[in-house]
Amino acid sequence: MTENLIRVEDLERDADIAADYLEELLDITDLGGDIELDIEADRPLVAVEGADLDVLVGEDGKVLQALQDLARLAVQRETGERSRLMLDIGGHRSARKATLAKFGTETASKAIKSGKSIKLDPMSAFERKVVHDAVNAAGALSESEGEEPNRYIVVHPPKS
Repeated sequence: MTENLIRVEDLERDADIAADYLEELLDITDLGGDIELDIEADRPLVAVEGADLDVLVGEDGKVLQALQDLARLAVQRETGERSRLMLDIGGHRSARKATLAKFGTETASKAIKSGKSIKLDPMSAFERKVVHDAVNAAGALSESEGEEPNRYIVVHPPKS
């Protein structure tokens, strides 16, 4: 029981450190935004909401990913431990997650109906995780292949 409480406290601490880092960044860049903290799937989640945050998301979420990496480094610098922190800006990541989940479900359905495996385009680790979860929930099988940054998913129909 105590171990679980410590874990939640550690996740909250990571989120607080990242939020402080991001708040400073928002001040420096003169961008407004409200920061919300949460824990989702045993990971600290920091969400930044507000107007005119598209510059912090960037094309295909590339700036968002870089900011997440920097926030994780800020946490690691302070705690000495690697963080699995997730960052969402302007709802971009949550919207992307919903889109990917739908895509994974649809792809699983196609693989099941056709009885054939389907190779997907390369994705980030976050994107692959969402698709794997959706594919598996829809009753198909999936595996990652290839090397970063060209790692991709192959969706297979269930084994008979």
